[in-house]
Amino acid sequence: MEEADAVRRAARASVDDIEPPALRDELRSFIDGGSMVPGVLAVLTARACAADPAEGVVERAAGVQLIYDGLRLTRRLAREEPWRTGDPAGDMHVLAADVLVARGFYLLARTEAASAAVEVVRAFGRDQTDGGTADALEVDVLDLAVVAGATAGDVDPTPELRSVAADFARGVGPEFPPADSLASADAYDTLVRSVDGAVADH
Repeated sequence: MEEADAVRRAARASVDDIEPPALRDELRSFIDGGSMVPGVLAVLTARACAADPAEGVVERAAGVQLIYDGLRLTRRLAREEPWRTGDPAGDMHVLAADVLVARGFYLLARTEAASAAVEVVRAFGRDQTDGGTADALEVDVLDLAVVAGATAGDVDPTPELRSVAADFARGVGPEFPPADSLASADAYDTLVRSVDGAVADH
């Protein structure tokens, strides 16, 4: 899927300057091993909102993707607790999770989606503390993807538009299927209809 490849390249490029090389390789491996659904949904939303691709759309999408990748790694570590078993890779994975989220924030920091990104991380922290639903992160990060994509096209992320993310995320469970699932779910056409409806209502 073309959009998935573009988001993955941008996400990988964002960690090119990370040292030491072992940490950089760990980050790239984790980026390559995950579903690109969050980033691709951000790109599709931006396209549905007629955003100019030259205005950092893929970088926004990569920011969403990196935040998700970092938080899902954090979630996995919280469940596996590798430090209890003396797994030497545990410390590296903790650092990788922090770097992924930080780089995601960096890419979204000067966008209209910055505050939504902060709220995703706060909600994740509350969910991990309170033992919330298994797919809470997935629901929240797809909402962030729609916000990031819509604002790239100067479109208000209305409840109608954001409901597309909620509908797709509902019942997906922990972690996403491959990005091609967005095509089979007609996500782009649904986004276009939601954008057109939001414009007509205002």
